[in-house]
Amino acid sequence: MPGPRLTEFYSDLSIPRSVDVVVVGGGIIGVSTALELADRGVSVLLCEKGQIGAEQSSRNWGWVRLGMRDPREVPLMQASLDIWQDLDARLGRATGFTRSGILFGASGKRGAENLARWMRHVDGMETGARMIEGAEIGRLLPGHQLKTKAALHMPLDGRAEPQWASSAIAEGARDRGAQIVTACAVRSLDVEAGRLSGVYTERGRVACSQVVLAGGAWSRLFAGNADVALPQLRVLNTVLRTSSSPGGPECALRTDAFAIRKRADGGHTIASGHQNTVDIVPDSFRLARSFLPAFRQEWKSLRFRFSRRSLDELRQARCWQPGDVTPFEVTRILDPEPSQKHLRGAWSAARRALPVLERAEIVQSWAGLIDVMPDAIPVISAVRQLPGLWIATGFSGHGFGIGPGAGRLMAELVTGETPVVDPWEFRLSRFTDGSRIAPDPGY
Repeated sequence: MPGPRLTEFYSDLSIPRSVDVVVVGGGIIGVSTALELADRGVSVLLCEKGQIGAEQSSRNWGWVRLGMRDPREVPLMQASLDIWQDLDARLGRATGFTRSGILFGASGKRGAENLARWMRHVDGMETGARMIEGAEIGRLLPGHQLKTKAALHMPLDGRAEPQWASSAIAEGARDRGAQIVTACAVRSLDVEAGRLSGVYTERGRVACSQVVLAGGAWSRLFAGNADVALPQLRVLNTVLRTSSSPGGPECALRTDAFAIRKRADGGHTIASGHQNTVDIVPDSFRLARSFLPAFRQEWKSLRFRFSRRSLDELRQARCWQPGDVTPFEVTRILDPEPSQKHLRGAWSAARRALPVLERAEIVQSWAGLIDVMPDAIPVISAVRQLPGLWIATGFSGHGFGIGPGAGRLMAELVTGETPVVDPWEFRLSRFTDGSRIAPDPGY
């Protein structure tokens, strides 16, 4: 099943023999890191096994939100919003970013209390966050039939176009001297005397002193081949897009039943508000203890199943040599089947709540695999056991909006600059240093 239609991106034709930094992965995290490194005069090669932004970076909802984030992500998301605001002008290309606002609907009294409690995390910040009711909800969602009595309004949150953004950022990085090569997997790392000295790609070796692993849902597999433990699983989310629906809401909305945001083409992107699918695979058992707190907290929103992916991953190689064909070449782009149940549920709920959608049609649907961590916040960190290796992954469904900020933070860590935010919460070592690992219960 074909995924979303992407902005066409033309690869550089050759790879260099040597650069300062190799970025592995061409999703929004990888291209944002490449942009920030190139802006600092660092020579950088980005290698993408498939196409730029072809996996979850183009398959997400397109939300650029501070609202209802884990409080540990709030400072970095604030920095990311600042970047998004000027990004089109900086790149000379469109990402579709606009501050259209986002509404988070309350599910009963307890839901309203949870939304109001989350607002404490942005006290003193100029976010415009406030609880609204009745007529104010009606002004933002004309003609709505929602049963919710209250909602959190984040007027400075917004949206961008996932099918545009990664390519636009990649082109901006190339304008600044980065080399971007697609259909070229990085197979493994070259380590000499305990330190990185280069990478082996399917097109040959590239010497470098630093590598940033931004491989999204593939990061655990790549790290494991380098004997780096990364507790990461994949969760499937299903999305649909509609035909143009004049009069549809400008403001994005999330309820328990569905989430919706307007697209640049006049249609809307719609998904289930909370439901995701978890395939039971070999890593599910290997990482069961690490993910148990998250599963307990989120079990109502997760649908567990055995599927073809269970068998595929059982057969998948977990270690290989530089000359071997790797899983990254066997599967260039993850393109899973969407959940028809979640499609039907979200589409039905959206049309009941927003009658204006009755005139719209489903144009396309797709699914993507989200890279998730046990505590639902990313790793943006050095790997202590292997100097020169950095990891930026595990954004747990929050990566699109926070991507430009994460790229800046990663570039600052690599170059030794003062970081835009304290990276402590995102350290890889939190999984081995005795820290409490769980999603924040208050967001």
